[in-house]
Amino acid sequence: MLISSFSAVESGIIYALMALGVYLSFRILDFPDLTVDGSFVTGGAVAAISIVNGVPPVLATFYAVIAGFIAGVVTGILNTKGKINPLLSGILMMIALYSINLRIMGKPNVALLNEPTIFNQLEGFWASLGIDSFLNSILTDLGADTVPGTWVVLIIMVIITLIIKFITDYFLKTEVGLALRATGDNEKMIKSFSANTDILTIIGLGISNALVALSGAFIAQAGGFTDVSMGIGMIVIGLASVIIGEALFGTKNIARTTLAVIGGAIVYRLVLTFALKVNFLDTSDTKLITAVIVILALVTPKLVATQKEAKRIRRKRAMLASGKES
Repeated sequence: MLISSFSAVESGIIYALMALGVYLSFRILDFPDLTVDGSFVTGGAVAAISIVNGVPPVLATFYAVIAGFIAGVVTGILNTKGKINPLLSGILMMIALYSINLRIMGKPNVALLNEPTIFNQLEGFWASLGIDSFLNSILTDLGADTVPGTWVVLIIMVIITLIIKFITDYFLKTEVGLALRATGDNEKMIKSFSANTDILTIIGLGISNALVALSGAFIAQAGGFTDVSMGIGMIVIGLASVIIGEALFGTKNIARTTLAVIGGAIVYRLVLTFALKVNFLDTSDTKLITAVIVILALVTPKLVATQKEAKRIRRKRAMLASGKES
């Protein structure tokens, strides 16, 4: 169970980058962007094929980010300049990216098991620090029977994800970021201030899909392969992470919300891992479990709010009744 939980947290922190991208499109821009299912694979495909062809992993990851940004920009152009419905724009781009990703990879999947990645390049330096043995000794002292092979992926991704989180927080407080938020809240109002909402939408979707592609690139390097179908249902996973995070950790301000999204991605992976431990469920039920998690995350807060409101009304009626009796 410890190793399963560790793997869930490890993958959750990588998927958190994708969840941040979904947060930017769905919450900040109020744009139902289904490009995510395609741009996630694009990130993994570009990174994998670049590494296979001798490109340094860091540069390959940068190429993946650029590819994701371009995909988001095209979706934005279809919507703003082509006047295509936001939902349909994302669907069209998602469909197009399936063929584009196959073209990039040249085949349905690309293996990276014997190729250099950001993580295995750091393993030698990481081992010399002695962090793995130190952390594993703590787990052993606490009674753990099995310990993780290495902490390099988890800790490196925590650092990268937090850096991107702080950059996102800062960006959303800049003039462009505030205009972006205003575009999602009230497009007509921001237009009255002579803001170019088309450009803002295009930029926002580009950044969103750049983060999604970055997540895909890291997933490919951490898992040792990329597959043309690995993005299926990714938008639902992103939404689940956003909704769970907001429900559990709140949305008092931007900094707290982005942290909640990261936490939601980790909680989602943990819940999914524990659910698959149930005897009558297996890995083929992953999508069903995801759907149930999203439904519960959407319905539960509303039920709780309804019960609180009903309790408040009953309390108020009781106070009025007692006042009349006296």
